[in-house]
Amino acid sequence: MLISIASGKGGTGKTALALLLAIVHGPITLLDCDVEEPNCHLFLNPEWQNPSQKVTVTIPYVNLPLCNRCGVCATACLFNALVVSTESILLFDELCHSCHGCILACPKDAITEESKVIGNLIQGVSKNHPHITLVNGTLKVGTPSAVPLIKKIRKDYARPIGDILLDCPPGTACSMVAAVKDNDFCILVAEPNPFGKHDLELAMKITQMLNVPTGVVINKGDSGIGDQSIKALCENRNIPILGIIPHSLSFAKQYATGQIPDEFKHIACTIWENLAKQRSLVQ
Repeated sequence: MLISIASGKGGTGKTALALLLAIVHGPITLLDCDVEEPNCHLFLNPEWQNPSQKVTVTIPYVNLPLCNRCGVCATACLFNALVVSTESILLFDELCHSCHGCILACPKDAITEESKVIGNLIQGVSKNHPHITLVNGTLKVGTPSAVPLIKKIRKDYARPIGDILLDCPPGTACSMVAAVKDNDFCILVAEPNPFGKHDLELAMKITQMLNVPTGVVINKGDSGIGDQSIKALCENRNIPILGIIPHSLSFAKQYATGQIPDEFKHIACTIWENLAKQRSLVQ
């Protein structure tokens, strides 16, 4: 079962929940797809099994002696990544989406492709929790889109054997969509306040659009109006509450030192039980 853990914003507790769910489960793979700032390894202390794998995308390479500066390539590019002047061609590779449209459009066959490194992947087994396999993706600084790297992680490591947790990027942009798309289930983590509710609604719209079964975990539950507001939203959208993690200063202190506290293991077990029930309902 491929289960993504997402939210409408950063800082809601996605990674904390992913780690809690991982440590109470049997053999499991955790994919850290928050590739701009991966941090699961800080808690799991993995022993990396292989050298890191470079991840590349293709960008155009213009053979200037063959090019007659006709400008067809620039016209064909939907992302304005190419600019043609009377003397040369400029490529803004940060805008390139590797669609190969310019290569197909060039009447002189003057454009080929070359590779550009955007990040790396590495896999390891946690020394603290040997039943957890961690796959870590790290986006190269300055790379504008994390989508190709996230797709690579999913392609190479999201195999249909056992349960896989996917720690998503924050927000509801393209990188989150790339992580959640075609999952068996998505857990949305929400904080019980007006901002948390607003961002949860955005995330719900994404999972509905992607047709991914969804549940909600309330983090830093306040046992009051905040919780009730999130519960009312979920009831209105017919989305189950899988669990509530209460606000805990002791948990926060331990977590800040790189520990995965035992305090809420029983809640993580309950969430797994509720996930099993939801899985039986959607099958």
